[in-house]
Amino acid sequence: MTNPILWNYDLDDACYGVRLMASVAGVTLNLRSVDAFPGREHLGHDMLALNPLGRLPVLEHDTLILCQTEAILLHLARIGPRGAAFLPSDDTGAARMQDWLFFSARDLAAPSQARAVAMLGAAGDAGALNHAARHGLRLLEDHMTAQGFRGQGFVAGGHATVADIALFPAFALCRDFNLDHDAFPALRLWARRVRQLDGFITMPGIPDYH
Repeated sequence: MTNPILWNYDLDDACYGVRLMASVAGVTLNLRSVDAFPGREHLGHDMLALNPLGRLPVLEHDTLILCQTEAILLHLARIGPRGAAFLPSDDTGAARMQDWLFFSARDLAAPSQARAVAMLGAAGDAGALNHAARHGLRLLEDHMTAQGFRGQGFVAGGHATVADIALFPAFALCRDFNLDHDAFPALRLWARRVRQLDGFITMPGIPDYH
């Protein structure tokens, strides 16, 4: 089996999440650079042939092509030599992980959109997106506060899962659209735990947490 190919833009938060998942799971990626901004290569003919939605990331692995970030993260966890640790073996833990993966994809989409407007020239209502991003992160903050009272340091339980990797970029990069981390103390503590995972990698815009 060959190494997966990631069609990647270094400053894209979702691409970063894929690189992070691969690193903590022990998967070597072959990176293919896509000039998404300002070149908009992700909307070119060749990329649209891979993903007609015109979005990054895109993962190719032998005959498999994946275009949804959460599916890519799960695939990397399943094939990685260290990936099983991020996949709960019990039904309840797996259901909780999947619940937060859906939250990441649907209910926490606004931080990525707000960041794209602020940094990458994307169209959108910056004020409305910032408000939605704050609301989504506040829900995650409240959950992690409750998790702290339960003695559980990650979103789906006491150990990191794929859901933590999926959710991390939205919070870690929110200062790029002027949302201060100090408003989310429980998420700051959670982010420190994520940073301590073996294989953790960073990207521009992610601060050190003290």
